[in-house]
Amino acid sequence: MDLVARLRAAGCVFAEDEAALLVGAGADEAMVARRVAGEPLEHVLGWAAFRGLRVAVAPGVFVPRHRSGLLVDLAVARAAPGAVVVDLCCGTGALGAAVATEVGGIELHAADVDPAAVACARRTVPGQVHEGHLDAALPADLRGRVDVLLASPPYVPTDEIAAMPPEAREHEPHRTLDGGTDGLDPARRIAALAPGWLAPGGVLLVECATHQAPDLAAAVQAAGLAATVHHDDDATTVEGR
Repeated sequence: MDLVARLRAAGCVFAEDEAALLVGAGADEAMVARRVAGEPLEHVLGWAAFRGLRVAVAPGVFVPRHRSGLLVDLAVARAAPGAVVVDLCCGTGALGAAVATEVGGIELHAADVDPAAVACARRTVPGQVHEGHLDAALPADLRGRVDVLLASPPYVPTDEIAAMPPEAREHEPHRTLDGGTDGLDPARRIAALAPGWLAPGGVLLVECATHQAPDLAAAVQAAGLAATVHHDDDATTVEGR
């Protein structure tokens, strides 16, 4: 059976595209077998494509989603050369790296609690990458200086993880998916901590599910920020200013 047929039989919707990527990467039988068994293509290849960047990804690390493009668009529109930008819960660092590439000249900091993700981010992020839980990882001298704080935290309700596609629930750490009972526990914590880091006129941008936006906007307002909800066809971001 040829490679495309094997991938299609395994349920890969874009079998032809995946086959081309695997061949281009010089994939051996072991790599093909991993993909056929359901491991994410990005884990097999060692990288993910995101907004024209090739982002380092390792097995067991959350794969950046293209729906986060809205979050990046908003951050790019609000940053300028010289801005201080923080990518919190950065995972591979794809979002912050994209902002730095598209704006240029920013001071970028990224932070994540997962050592494996931090190792990936340090291969991709054109800035400083810090390891630790939420803002505990950030240098104290950033307080009051952050112009854009963006985050795509875990926001899947705990009880809904079991219904996620196998690629996510079996190959990505649940801590990168699990947002608590309603999915907003990490996002609420980020909203509460953001004012202590933002510069005057600074903005907070947090990705969430569309149905979660009213509750997250309320949390942003409770933290003392003016909240705005942004949608596109794929995603939702709540802004706090």
